[in-house]
Amino acid sequence: MSDVLLGLAGNPSLPRASVDRLIATADGELAEALAERPDLTRAQVVALAARDEGAALQLAYGGRLTAADVDPVARPLVALALLDERAGPPEWARTLACSGSAELRKKLAACPGLPEDVERALAADPDTGVVAELALRTTSGLLARLAMHPHAEVRQAVAVNEAAPPHVLAALLDGDALPPAQSCRVCQGEPDLAWDYCEGAHESTVHAMRYAALCNPATPAAAATAFAGHPSWLLRRELAARTDLPPQVYTRLAADPDARIRARLADNPVIGEALIRTLAADDDDDVRKQAAHHPAVPLDVLRRLASTVRTGPPPLPRIAAASSDEIAELAASPDSAVRMLPARRSDLPDDIRDALTRDPDAKVVAAVASHPGLTEALLASMVDRRGVHVAARVAANPDATAALLERLARQRPPARKALREIARHPRATAVALVACLDDGRARPVAAGHPALPPAVIAGLLTDDDWEVACAAADNPALPPAEMTRLVH
Repeated sequence: MSDVLLGLAGNPSLPRASVDRLIATADGELAEALAERPDLTRAQVVALAARDEGAALQLAYGGRLTAADVDPVARPLVALALLDERAGPPEWARTLACSGSAELRKKLAACPGLPEDVERALAADPDTGVVAELALRTTSGLLARLAMHPHAEVRQAVAVNEAAPPHVLAALLDGDALPPAQSCRVCQGEPDLAWDYCEGAHESTVHAMRYAALCNPATPAAAATAFAGHPSWLLRRELAARTDLPPQVYTRLAADPDARIRARLADNPVIGEALIRTLAADDDDDVRKQAAHHPAVPLDVLRRLASTVRTGPPPLPRIAAASSDEIAELAASPDSAVRMLPARRSDLPDDIRDALTRDPDAKVVAAVASHPGLTEALLASMVDRRGVHVAARVAANPDATAALLERLARQRPPARKALREIARHPRATAVALVACLDDGRARPVAAGHPALPPAVIAGLLTDDDWEVACAAADNPALPPAEMTRLVH
């Protein structure tokens, strides 16, 4: 019954009186499910927040609780949520900054727009985790001071913060421009990872700090460039992702012996055609795959890559930006792998799209089968010629008619993937949806479809599969009398 109530809590057709009754007894998951309802009245919001802390936090972050609803001393976590949303008064921040709980002070340090006096107090907090959280989040002038903090973890947090001044980030990368850190988690006996180590220079934390600084776009390129030959592949990989380096650095990284660095470089939008061609001819599959995804990859290179790398279903960026003439040229290629490239675009010209539905390669036909604009006759002809190879993609087509969906649902043997698409299709009829209930994975989806007959929905409330029962309870077509019965 608890699973059914969870589904019922989100049902948009649940009568208001039933919502009140659920709120009166709700806690935990049920309360949090109710907090997601967009139709809660003001009185229901306040009552639900009083019932459960988790629900109160959701409501606070959702902008549905106000400062007048919360006592910061009795419910500090909810008060922190409002401060995090800039909806709490400054006095709350001052009160919580004096809390005896380091965890609460740490959450406070993560809140934006804190008063200056509160930030200064948190910067001097005896708990390193609190100071590090402030260093990670603040946008104030305290960042330069925090970069010299004796604990390396605080410095690492500054390196992540994009509001840190460029000269501060450069100093953190260099290491010699700041006084050495005096401690880190590892030398204090609190390593985060099994391979963390410290032999006096806080090596693991310093490495993490440099990694963060190289990832930070505010770090000056001149400071980052020095790491092109660093022994750490992790640092070189993040350097390869930067878009502000001199061309000679990218050329050097393209010859890096580690394929992970070359693959990250191949994904960099600022490298030129010469490097793209070099990386597209790489021996490593992942490097070539990333080169195929580059938005500026030349089409002749992409044609060569089409049959050697797996690029996934979404259209490649270069294909998404291709002109109509380029699309026509690719669609007319004798190579099916090349024809597949434009087939993945859902905005093809009608004549090219329709021609690809008759392609001799079933994979090309399947790629175009879900595109909008196809007539019922074309969709049906694809099913006639290709059967189960295209059934699921046809069923996912937004223009698939109710009759065609019923036909696909009646196929024997059943096309299981097609049933899962039919179960979520807005045009699916009761006949098609009942057929979908025979498939274990389509059943929970079909149970929530509003076109399913009310009597069938009610029968699914006691299904052995909790997902099915929950989806049925969430179905807006569930009879109101059945909803009332479940609540009472």
